[in-house]
Amino acid sequence: MGNITVARVTAEELDDLNIDSWSRWECGQSVFDWQYTQEEWCYLFEGRAMVKTETGDEVEIKKGDLVKFPRGLKCTWNVYNKVRKAYIFR
Repeated sequence: MGNITVARVTAEELDDLNIDSWSRWECGQSVFDWQYTQEEWCYLFEGRAMVKTETGDEVEIKKGDLVKFPRGLKCTWNVYNKVRKAYIFR
């Protein structure tokens, strides 16, 4: 299992990824456990959260980040500010 990767991308790169066709999800301030059964790519339009893995790694994600979550990852999300994202399973 790999690590969470976070990148900043341009509007052109988002167009190349066809982000308008991705599913949408949003979540208010909360804390919850999650497991990724598939690799997920997501782009945050809004918000900020800390994602902590089972191994204790912490990754902050925020508005403007393109994030890749590996298949099999078990983690806890701590949503500080409402998150609104587009996502796709790969």
